Amino acid sequence: MVTSYLDTHTMAGKDLARMPNTPRILPRMAHHVEILIFPDCQMLDATGPAQVFASANDINAGRSKRLYEIALVAEDPEVMCSAGMVLKCRPMSVTSGAPDTAIVAGGRGVNAVLARPATIEWIADRAARVRRMASVCSGAFLLAEAGLLDGRRAATHWNRYDEFVARFPAVKLERDPIFVRDGHYWTSAGVTAGIDLALAMVEEDHGRKLALAVARELVVFLKRPGGQSQFSAPLALQQRDDSFSDLHAWIADNLSRPLNLETLAERAGMSLRSFARHYRARTGLTPATGVELIRLEHAKSRLEGGASVESASRICGFGSSETMRRVFLRHLGVGPKDWRTRFHGS
Repeated sequence: MVTSYLDTHTMAGKDLARMPNTPRILPRMAHHVEILIFPDCQMLDATGPAQVFASANDINAGRSKRLYEIALVAEDPEVMCSAGMVLKCRPMSVTSGAPDTAIVAGGRGVNAVLARPATIEWIADRAARVRRMASVCSGAFLLAEAGLLDGRRAATHWNRYDEFVARFPAVKLERDPIFVRDGHYWTSAGVTAGIDLALAMVEEDHGRKLALAVARELVVFLKRPGGQSQFSAPLALQQRDDSFSDLHAWIADNLSRPLNLETLAERAGMSLRSFARHYRARTGLTPATGVELIRLEHAKSRLEGGASVESASRICGFGSSETMRRVFLRHLGVGPKDWRTRFHGS
């Protein structure tokens, strides 16, 4: 066999150029995303992220090739979700080439899947091949069962937190975050948090501008930071105890008033000492912290709606924008101006 080549030694000084083996500008390849579903999975865990990637394709249409190729995969060709709807799927395959990203849905059917070795094996195999391995909601149980989350930070739906910790003590499960990224593993909280996770992936792949455009298209928050709590402040207080729900509602309607301990105790019909003791026992918080959280929740809502920092701080009773800034930093890790930008885009 004769091999033809240019001898760079004998051709030195000649006006000849060697062609590169690959073009200087490579065509952008689509990110292939597989979303694993199973009987009784939470439908939005799968369709929420899928729509984020599909919307990115729609927004980018005409500019280049498709940004994402999306496939639902399962053991069976058709899967009935918890909503009673049937989704058509591609078969799982351990031997085929792996996609760029694999996402595992959650839902009521997770417990049955935990006993399916073939699915757990698929998850472990995919994790070793893909650039990103992710779960939505209780799908984190399946990643943990495959041994992928040991020693790693993770998130799941708040309602299954205790169960997860008891079953997988080696995982560093965090109770509050909407989603957590540890290396190439991404895990998220319940249901709509999968949309936040997918938006973060779009931002990583194609930049913040496209991620914000997708969020606007879907009429969701422009992008919630992953560390944001799964709970709103009123919901968090109710999760502790709803004995003071009427008081909390009254506080929310009177944020511009001085809400000192005397005012709150009088509204609750208790003495100062009795009120402070019962409130802490029921909610785990001091009355001052409870008021602060409710002020914070309403300030977030106003900033997300486009209100200025100064206006939100005044209406929500913080007294000054600097006081509100300190509260935002303490509870959310970001200032109100940054929060407004994240959600309102300006």
